[in-house]
Amino acid sequence: MLETSARLLRLLSLLQIPRAWTGADLADRLEVTTRTLRNDVERLRLLGYPVHGTRGTAGGYRLGVGANLPPLLLDDEEAVAVTVGLRTAADGGIAGVDDSAMRALAKIERILPNHIRRRVAALHENTDVVPGDEVGPRVDGEVLSVIAAACRDHERLRFDYLDHDQNATRRSVEPYRLVNWGWRWYLVAYDLERDDWRTLRVDRLVPRMPSGPRFAPRRMPKDLVDRVTNGVSAAAWRFVASVTVHAAADFVSARIPPVAGTVEAIDDATCLFHTGADSAEALAVNIGRIAVHGLDFTVTEPPELVALLREQGSRYLRSVGADASASGSHRG
Repeated sequence: MLETSARLLRLLSLLQIPRAWTGADLADRLEVTTRTLRNDVERLRLLGYPVHGTRGTAGGYRLGVGANLPPLLLDDEEAVAVTVGLRTAADGGIAGVDDSAMRALAKIERILPNHIRRRVAALHENTDVVPGDEVGPRVDGEVLSVIAAACRDHERLRFDYLDHDQNATRRSVEPYRLVNWGWRWYLVAYDLERDDWRTLRVDRLVPRMPSGPRFAPRRMPKDLVDRVTNGVSAAAWRFVASVTVHAAADFVSARIPPVAGTVEAIDDATCLFHTGADSAEALAVNIGRIAVHGLDFTVTEPPELVALLREQGSRYLRSVGADASASGSHRG
């Protein structure tokens, strides 16, 4: 039989599994009598861990929410998963979370057994992280927490907001969902003044506290994902473009990642690629995803993008000794 301290840790580990344990099950796992189990449960309670018990044939034990964070006992695969997840979070775009993730990672790596530490080190040392075409702005973790709480509690949210034209506005909305798309965070909300659903960039809003009164939830749109992607293309970027691609929509959609934009069919051989970015240069990168697949396309707006593509086209032609005047057309 395990020593008392080791047995308590084992019991705590079992109780962390989200299920209701019968006393007989736990006693069998720990190889003790039910009386010893009851004594061990009482010891955990004295240490501040709320172990809830119910009587009767269907009774059992489960670990409740308490003031103390219990020690986590992880198996090898869980330890590797947690470590990799923390390292990924440390490279994320939420301000404050990266520092917290690094501190937690340092604590966990310090106590990892050698064989797990070697697995994690091998994975880290032999993995390269390729950044996206455009790294998004960092989002304040506290702001995300405020918005998430308002969504959960169905409380109106008031905030100052910069739209894609950098105009300062004040909004009052019913918040419903946070959406993480690529490097950016978005809030799907019902705008009370505009009497319509809106998709809003979280990095552009500053909440005003306290939050507003509670509201009765509306029926959320069924096309939530499409609403976010279309809303982003339409309003969340400083520069937007609708590029005519001379290929079938299904063919283009299979080759363009959703984070770059959306594809809308015109006919069997033509479609529109809706995309957006905070700069004409980043917009050109998104459109470059079409060119690398050998697809012809036509760009007519915005004028900043047209001028940039002409300039880049001339640069490409000069690089191979071609006549730069041939780049006057902006059809890809």
